[in-house]
Amino acid sequence: MTTLTYLGHAAFLLEADGKVVAIDPFLTGNPTATRAAADISPQTILLTHAHNDHVGDTVEIAKRTGAAVISTFELGEWLTSQGVSGAIPANHGGTVAFDGGTVKLTPAWHTSSYEQGGTFVAPGIPAGLVVRFGGHTIYFAGDTCLFGDMRLIGEEGLDLAVLPIGDHFTMGPADAARAVEFLNTPAVVPCHYNTFPQIQQDPQAFKQMVEARTSARCVVLAPGAAHEL
Repeated sequence: MTTLTYLGHAAFLLEADGKVVAIDPFLTGNPTATRAAADISPQTILLTHAHNDHVGDTVEIAKRTGAAVISTFELGEWLTSQGVSGAIPANHGGTVAFDGGTVKLTPAWHTSSYEQGGTFVAPGIPAGLVVRFGGHTIYFAGDTCLFGDMRLIGEEGLDLAVLPIGDHFTMGPADAARAVEFLNTPAVVPCHYNTFPQIQQDPQAFKQMVEARTSARCVVLAPGAAHEL
């Protein structure tokens, strides 16, 4: 059994067979977070891009737990410079094995930089993540707009897609519903909404749109809630 837990914003935990994977663990300073960074101890951390609301507590968690951290190349190099011994820089199209599964990095249309002391560091490119873990395939789109090659990502044989719906910084509900069609996924979980004023959305309206337009099931998770795959 594989469990997906929503920690708020775009942060998630995946758990199966005694293994724990954290995705974009932005907890400290996240007004929707349901756990503190000290409460999670993953073996692996997967990052979509370098923005502070996605990198979040990665450095602290990785130093404390020794977790492997898989990301795009420049972000991985920056994490190493911050003392993360388990940083694994990778790039689009590459598949990296981790304890209990694999992740394939896919394109995403967004920006990527970490702000530190008023300066933008860790430049690079964003990514989506096709995660194979616990016998399931889950796509974490990260922050992105809608793009046509999501149809190719759908050919990975997805069991679930996790998509941003907040608009302003990412695709909004209408484009995310179209992404569900492109991905041909049987289920979708929305994220990256209602954290900040610019990204206020009604997830139930998104659910109605998805289930009216596609055969997919939309699973709306409150922060702290879990979904069994």
